[in-house]
Amino acid sequence: MAVRWSPADQAPVDDTALAALQGVCARVDAAEEDCLAAGIDWWPLSAARALGGEVPGRAGVVARPASTAEVSGVIEVCDRWRIPVTASGGRSGVCGGAVPVFGGVALDLTGLAGIAEVDERSLLIEVRAGTFGDDLEAALRDGPGLTLGHWPQSVSLSTVGGWVACRSAGQYSTRYGKIEDMVVGLEVVLADGRVVTTGGRGPRAASGPDLNQLFVGSEGTLGVITAARLRARPAPAHEQRAAYGFATFDQGLDACRRILRRGATPAVLRLYDDAESARSFERPGTHLLLVLDEGDPGLVAAGMDVVAEEAAGAGGHADDVELVARWLGHRNDTSVLATVVRQGVVADTIEIAAAWSALPAIYADAVAGLRAVPGTVAASAHQSHAYGDGACLYFTFAGLPAIGDDGGGGAGGAGGPDRYYRQAWDAVMAATLAHGGAISHHHGIGLNRAGYLREALGPAFDVLVSVKQALDPNGILNPGKLGLPSAFGVTPWP
Repeated sequence: MAVRWSPADQAPVDDTALAALQGVCARVDAAEEDCLAAGIDWWPLSAARALGGEVPGRAGVVARPASTAEVSGVIEVCDRWRIPVTASGGRSGVCGGAVPVFGGVALDLTGLAGIAEVDERSLLIEVRAGTFGDDLEAALRDGPGLTLGHWPQSVSLSTVGGWVACRSAGQYSTRYGKIEDMVVGLEVVLADGRVVTTGGRGPRAASGPDLNQLFVGSEGTLGVITAARLRARPAPAHEQRAAYGFATFDQGLDACRRILRRGATPAVLRLYDDAESARSFERPGTHLLLVLDEGDPGLVAAGMDVVAEEAAGAGGHADDVELVARWLGHRNDTSVLATVVRQGVVADTIEIAAAWSALPAIYADAVAGLRAVPGTVAASAHQSHAYGDGACLYFTFAGLPAIGDDGGGGAGGAGGPDRYYRQAWDAVMAATLAHGGAISHHHGIGLNRAGYLREALGPAFDVLVSVKQALDPNGILNPGKLGLPSAFGVTPWP
């Protein structure tokens, strides 16, 4: 395979540095297939290039620690030798966050797996960072009868450390919250190898700033998360479902807003526009709302009564409840993207978040912007996670640059698919920023959103740069991500 996008000068891991790494970590792989495999994640651009024999980055070596002590040793060696280190778990991210663009060490944390402690009385669990989501949920339900309630689409492909590092959201987040709402404490290895713990001293503690949130969402740029102490819930005893149709997307959004305003928090409150309702549920001309709640029977019944009242008040009509079962049956299926990529279609999803007052305008402008990009064949959206103050919109686009503007490069050249992809992203980011929205709700920044973060944060971006310089003065931790300056050169941004 060839390396694409990465800088020409990769940070070396010479024999002396390799020996030092092997002295602190029992398993360090330098085989070509291991180093190339560590150079990709589920970012659609890297997936498409991998089919053509190209990867966006190549690790110099892959370290596979089995303990926090080994993680500490690897990072200390990298800091001493000025070697970039890119932490990863299941590499299920879709923004290039786990791509080692400057080479160096790919730090595979999946060897740090399992539940370390369960405090069933306090509903607290301590989990190692490399634990995969489905394994965690099975262990919680089969043993203490608990649930985290965190169900990202990638639940079987992603790890606890990845969830925390990228501010992950599960599909039931309206009931259980996002991962940052579940974090009580963290174990983190800093850039010089020191191990620190944050939080975990008691509920709602007022012990200075919340240092948990310094590392939540930092995508491995400020420290490497090796364990997390999380809030759990009793496994639900009851479930109820409903479906409603609306004449317009705005009516559906208003129904969701009114439901949350009343205090109901159904686990699932998903609104599909007419394009997605037709494509996935055979409901042309309808904007479909799917609802599911779980938990105590009395609370669920009361919440679903609120849902029914507010859906009707916003102009909705009841639809077939079996549509919820259809969604449950395919909600974690990620095969469609791979299929369209193999067919030469440029496709991706873009999730953003905004206040209820801004969502209708962002939806209208973003979909119109996507459809205006030459080559677009599909552009749609759904509302996937809802809260009292706003919600997440999840856009989907697909294009065939060969039938539109190829930027002078041809459909297969450097200007075609890449240019179309960036124009599509620019359209959604522009609409989001123009109306004061957040450029990501749960996928994170990585490489793909790196060029938008300074505008999104404004002057606060310089605060983030200062924090990075203070915690990682040699710049070894996941360099090039979050749009931060890199000590290893100019970060590639396709």
